[in-house]
Amino acid sequence: MAAKKRVTSRRPPKLKPDGDGGGGGGGVASPMPHSQRPYSGYRRRIALLLPAFLLLFVVGFASVYWNRSGSFVVDEVSPALYSIEVVREFPHDPQAFTQGLLYGGNDTLFESTGLHGQSSVRKVALQSGKVEAMQNMDRSYFGEGLTLLDERLFQVTWLQKTGFIYDRNNLSKFEEFTHEMQDGWGLATDGKILFGSDGTSTLYQIDPHNFRVIDKQVVRYRTHEVHNLNELEYINGEIWANIWQSDCIARISYKDGKVIGWILLPNLRQGLLTAGYKGIDVLNGIAWDSEEKRLFVTGKLWPNLYEIQLHPVERRFDDGVIEQLCLRMPFNF
Repeated sequence: MAAKKRVTSRRPPKLKPDGDGGGGGGGVASPMPHSQRPYSGYRRRIALLLPAFLLLFVVGFASVYWNRSGSFVVDEVSPALYSIEVVREFPHDPQAFTQGLLYGGNDTLFESTGLHGQSSVRKVALQSGKVEAMQNMDRSYFGEGLTLLDERLFQVTWLQKTGFIYDRNNLSKFEEFTHEMQDGWGLATDGKILFGSDGTSTLYQIDPHNFRVIDKQVVRYRTHEVHNLNELEYINGEIWANIWQSDCIARISYKDGKVIGWILLPNLRQGLLTAGYKGIDVLNGIAWDSEEKRLFVTGKLWPNLYEIQLHPVERRFDDGVIEQLCLRMPFNF
């Protein structure tokens, strides 16, 4: 069986003045003596005001540019771009097909793993990577996103609209629910509502009591829909999302779906490949320690979990790096 997230990456297709700006013509008149030129003072005022008009023009149209095909395009403020620095490396179970990850306090992680017959919910010690408790799932389920709200762990499953709720203390499963997303991929919470992804470009807001969708936004980067939203994390009022089949994390405004930042992490996977870990899968898993302000990431079948810091990257406006590294065509399963 071809497991989810083992499909070859595809790149999206690349995105694809006229007129006479002159005024009216006329004949050339004989010059008038200086004393007879009624508009000389007007010209001086125009000369003084011209720089101000030019400044207003630049400010007012700073968001307008010509794209490569010559089309007139209105640009919004470019999202921020970040590289990463590895602060620390921690052991991670290389057999864990990580689908959901979160920080539970006291150097403890909770993790949801996938693959039929191997799916589970786990309590993991951060420092050692040791699995301290585990709830195996029925072979018919493929575990996906996981989040913690109050004392309950919420989990969704792939290709089904079924989810489960577990006790965070002993991982006992005590409730099953049905959600309204097209599929189950990622989950996160702000402590009040659930945020969900289903592998499309839609970010859902879900009532944790009845699991109905109370709002949803299509996630966009400039004019592109951002497909394949995967594992989610709520961080400082934003939703951070792994983009499946990429080494990118999108920082999303859940209020309007706009991407407000991109985090580029290709060096992590490449470093593992260079070190000889040929069996690893894609980057997936974001966990945020809100008290110590620590950010953790890992991937499917990765032997390491990383604590990272972000560093802003300067770039040209239309360099195309995000289109190449982060945007993918939608997949249908």
